[in-house]
Amino acid sequence: MKLALPIDDHLPRLVEAAHARGLVLVAEPGAGKTTRLPRAMLEAGGEGQILVVEPRRLAARLAARRVAEELGEKVGQRVGYAVRFDRQGGARTRLWFLTHGMLLRRMLDQPTLPGVDAIVFDEIHERPLAMDLALACARRLQETRPLTLVAMSATVEPAPIADFLGGAIVEEVPGRTHPVEVEYEVSDRPLEQRVRAAVLRSLRERAGDVLVFLPGAAEIRRARAALEGPCKKEGVELLRLHGDLAPDEQDRVVRPRGDRRRVVLSTNVAESSVTVPGVSTVVDSGLARIARTSAAGLPSLRVERIAQAPAGQRAGRAGRTGPGHCVRLYAKSDFDARPLEEPPEIARLDLTEHRLALRVVADPELPLLDAPPAPAVEAADALLRDFGALDERGELTDHGHALAALPVHPRLGQVLLRARAEGQRTRGAWLAALLGERDVRREGDRGRVAASDVIERLLAVEAAEAEGLRDREMVATGLDPHAVRTVRRVARSLGRGARDDQDSELDEEALRQAILAGFPDRVARRRAPHSSQVVFAHGGAGELHESSAVREAEWMVATEVRDARERGGRGRTVVYQATAIEPEWLLESEARIEELDTLRFDAGTEQVERVTGLRYGALVLDESVTRDVHGDDVAACLAQAALDHGLEKLFDLDAIVGLERRLAFARRHGLPPREGDERLDALRTMALGYRSFRDLRRQSLVDAMLAGVDRGLLERIAPTHVSLPGRRRVPVTYEEDRDPWIASRLQDFFGLREGPRIARGAVPLVLHLQAPNRRAVQVTTDLANFWAEHYPALRKQLSRRYPKHRWPEDPA
Repeated sequence: MKLALPIDDHLPRLVEAAHARGLVLVAEPGAGKTTRLPRAMLEAGGEGQILVVEPRRLAARLAARRVAEELGEKVGQRVGYAVRFDRQGGARTRLWFLTHGMLLRRMLDQPTLPGVDAIVFDEIHERPLAMDLALACARRLQETRPLTLVAMSATVEPAPIADFLGGAIVEEVPGRTHPVEVEYEVSDRPLEQRVRAAVLRSLRERAGDVLVFLPGAAEIRRARAALEGPCKKEGVELLRLHGDLAPDEQDRVVRPRGDRRRVVLSTNVAESSVTVPGVSTVVDSGLARIARTSAAGLPSLRVERIAQAPAGQRAGRAGRTGPGHCVRLYAKSDFDARPLEEPPEIARLDLTEHRLALRVVADPELPLLDAPPAPAVEAADALLRDFGALDERGELTDHGHALAALPVHPRLGQVLLRARAEGQRTRGAWLAALLGERDVRREGDRGRVAASDVIERLLAVEAAEAEGLRDREMVATGLDPHAVRTVRRVARSLGRGARDDQDSELDEEALRQAILAGFPDRVARRRAPHSSQVVFAHGGAGELHESSAVREAEWMVATEVRDARERGGRGRTVVYQATAIEPEWLLESEARIEELDTLRFDAGTEQVERVTGLRYGALVLDESVTRDVHGDDVAACLAQAALDHGLEKLFDLDAIVGLERRLAFARRHGLPPREGDERLDALRTMALGYRSFRDLRRQSLVDAMLAGVDRGLLERIAPTHVSLPGRRRVPVTYEEDRDPWIASRLQDFFGLREGPRIARGAVPLVLHLQAPNRRAVQVTTDLANFWAEHYPALRKQLSRRYPKHRWPEDPA
């Protein structure tokens, strides 16, 4: 008997709207949109297929089973599913549940989708890259033939989607949700301990099952270890749910619960597209592993705080069957400060695969729901040109079509095709699978040394396959049996048509060259022998992780690189897997090879030298050095080096600064201004014909800075010295934010009624009037006032202290 759901009464109207103009359906969790609307479209008649696109494999399988069960059929008859490595359906199947990647692959093989009448995009708010591209291609296809398009979500803002679909009808359907009480818990204990405390308290205080959201498999393992003892003691079943689990283990979580209470430790797979039955309490870490691409084009998978919308989705899982409770393991102020939505993948991930797909199914300028960032587009197209997938006009080549035909990222396709060309077809397929899937090693063996981490894993798997090791025996050798099975399925799919013994002769050098072909932008060079620090061809730097076996190679290609975020927000680039290469292999990449001809200053010899050779990106492959250099460019290099290393090492810096301040004062009072950098221009002039610091030290930078200056005018405006009655020459001091001044003994001013002036009489000097001990007794610009007002009293004091000096009553 079919269970009634809130959407049932709305189905006739929704089906009619979908076929009329397309539909954007906003339906709350529990409304039944995923299973009931596609079934209603199936039962409305027609002969064409209906494709329902789900963001996850688990959701596609479960939805297909549910609809088939409600129709009283087995999966594979009228209702089927197609996910990676698993497909149930045939010629009679009209309603297909599949992932975005499977739909995109079908579009690549059959751009017009013959036999398809409708496409339903479920959970469209998640916005994976493949979904954005598939949606755009479906919209373009709709302009050429009848095609019904439906988009569904519980949280999406419907207007932009409806506009993109050409004015689709927007409908909202209430769900069957119950109130969920939310509380916040803040603690500085490790995450698994906070989860343990919240789960055990929930089991004591509330009925029903507990669903815990954690960022990834590693956090799930730690939380499971913390909860295993208490759950076993209380008779509570402890389950896991994440994408790396085997399908039967995933299915076990979503089956109807039995008599035992359950605690389910899940990643964000359970946020929206998968319903875990019996849940009344949610414990939310507020975290998820979010994929991004850095400015340098490197992938990162960081644990980050989720946005408010997915946090709401998580909490809503507790209110599906009755009033629920959600414990957020962070502060309310933290939640309030979070963004409403996470940016779509198109704004934060590598676009290479999708730029290639665009050229196959439509064109590179196909309008998307959100325009991709221009730098990401340029980087993706540049890599495709590196691969030879695009010609100079940006059009797809035969090699590009071959890459697009492979169900893997173009990088891995490049590895596979290069390995095939070198007679390593089977191992090339295994390499591509190992590079693209989860690591087959359970834990890194940090004592091993190899020329390639991935080839070392390939040989370990080959040995296990040859010996027919069972799961327990694989674990003993350090391999993860489930990961090995996944890699085996991918490798066999990629190597279809190859005999197992086709390339039994291992050519490790050919395999390393194939890896380089797929990662030409990830070339790196060790900074020094035995150092873990590397420099990348793209100009950045990173650190080779201690688990990598590539311990001796100077040159390498980094196949697994991640931008890691340390505590305190500092970022660093870590190479987890690498493959040793020979520098001469890089000469094949003509687009990245650049002839080097440049001048540089050698700090050791303190002279300019010319370097010629070849460079791969920022890395020098080969160079020769000569110190027999001449010309204006040499003078410019030497001058800049003098500035960079510090002029005080070559010249009297006080004299230079004093001249600059004197010139600045003079230019404010009539000396003609001068363009450019005074120091650098003078250095370049005096460096002509020279190439070392030794040559510069023999010269005067002050004289060079005065070249071209009208020295007579300068002296009239800003003299270096002035004369006093008691002293022939007194130096004038010029400062940046003080008026020019002189300092001399008080007796030197006897006979002067007014102090000296400069700037052709416009500026009085500041006078530092000193006692015989050279300490200032007065600072003034008004000498006449000083004689009249202050000198009489000061004369009495000074005559007592210095009786041998003359102190006239009328000094002027």
